[in-house]
Amino acid sequence: ALFKEGHMSVAQTTGRVPQRFRAAFLVKALLPIAATAAIWVIPPPDGIKPHGWAVLAIFVGTVLGLILQPLPLGAVALIGMTVAMITKQVEPDTALSGFGNATIWLIVAAFFISRGFIVTGLGRRIALLFVRQLGRTSLGLAYGMAFTDLILAPAMPSNTARGAGIVYPIVNSLSHLSGSEPNSPSRRRLGAYLSVSSMNANAVTSAMFATSMAANPVVQELAKKQGVNITWGGWIAATIVPGLLSLLLLPPLVARLYRPEVTRTPEAPEEAKRLLAESGPVSRGEWIMLGTFGLLLFLWSAGSQLWDISATTTAFVGICVLLATGVLKWKDLAEDTSAWTTLVWFAVLVMLAGQLQDLGVIGWFSSEVTGAVDGLGWVTAFILISLVYLYSHYAFASNTAHVAAMYAAFLTAAIAAGTPPELAAIVLGAISSLFGALTHYSSGPAPVFFGAGYATLGEWWRVNFLVTLPVVAVWMAAGGGWMKLIGLW
Repeated sequence: ALFKEGHMSVAQTTGRVPQRFRAAFLVKALLPIAATAAIWVIPPPDGIKPHGWAVLAIFVGTVLGLILQPLPLGAVALIGMTVAMITKQVEPDTALSGFGNATIWLIVAAFFISRGFIVTGLGRRIALLFVRQLGRTSLGLAYGMAFTDLILAPAMPSNTARGAGIVYPIVNSLSHLSGSEPNSPSRRRLGAYLSVSSMNANAVTSAMFATSMAANPVVQELAKKQGVNITWGGWIAATIVPGLLSLLLLPPLVARLYRPEVTRTPEAPEEAKRLLAESGPVSRGEWIMLGTFGLLLFLWSAGSQLWDISATTTAFVGICVLLATGVLKWKDLAEDTSAWTTLVWFAVLVMLAGQLQDLGVIGWFSSEVTGAVDGLGWVTAFILISLVYLYSHYAFASNTAHVAAMYAAFLTAAIAAGTPPELAAIVLGAISSLFGALTHYSSGPAPVFFGAGYATLGEWWRVNFLVTLPVVAVWMAAGGGWMKLIGLW
């Protein structure tokens, strides 16, 4: 588990782990340990008790381990939890409390639901329908991929499943069709443009729904501890306008920054028609998946008001429908390692973050941030807080790790600076997805789109940084105006 498949074959062949791989593992393993030890032995600053400082040390080491991944995510999280228990910083009942958290089970359940889009082929069919209608130009193809992501986002909390599992294979196929090959001079014909545009669209759609990215329910949970209740309907009501404006802006913006050599793609719709014909008529499984999708959207948006049905209950209703109709098998759920791994490391992170909140560490940090922007006025202060939160993601390899590490502190600081609580909670929640395209490691689908070989490392970092500037401006300006119109501030 410590090495990629190709690396493991070398070890198996020689009977030894190659030195360079052993050294890389040691570095990744020792850095979290060293960070934990260093923070632990430093005297805590005024305002933090030794117990809270010790939990912070374990939390930082765990997050760093999740970023570097010397071991699989679940293993790193379990080690962090065990260290917290064995050092008597957290009691066992408290350490395991995250596994009973309804928000975390919503994420796990939604992972299972998103699997239905893939196994039935419904997600691929939706993508091909958009290509057939919009795919005569490179701009149309980019819009087709963005709209595919948008349609699937409400019921697919895994941005990796949407981006890497459904959108990327279509992007790759279209690029090959146009003669754009990875790691070659032809990569700029079409593949580079579609990869960057689709990755940024994935980040935007992840910000638009409470169930479109795995960290969003964690945002809701952390905001609730600050006294801010964000419903599924409240989230989409606030994000729909800046989200749609961003999606409309992205394809031409990326085309200007990273122009494709091919602008006309008349062969793409024909290829989509051929693939749709090969797929045949809509299957029974696809119809059931589509109906379940509609039921989930209705219950997520209105169930809590009409029948007091929680979002987690709704997700499990969807799973039961898919299991009862045979669209999903129990084996599909049991073998979904992404869902079960997410359960483990989310539970541990949420537990540790909750302990930091209860022990006053989050309050101390937010006071420090608030002091730094004191006297600026809440609008200016909130813009600065949001930008720091956004670009600090260069230090993270996971949206969720970033949310667990910093969201609560920045939300507390924003509210303390005078920002209306619901506005602060939703905007920072949206930013928790918008930074997903910044680097080639910043979110689950980013390594897939970058690793395809259509963009160089320098191009990826430069273009995606430039894309964030107008996108964030849309969310701050148009989004801020819209949120004022609907009464968030």
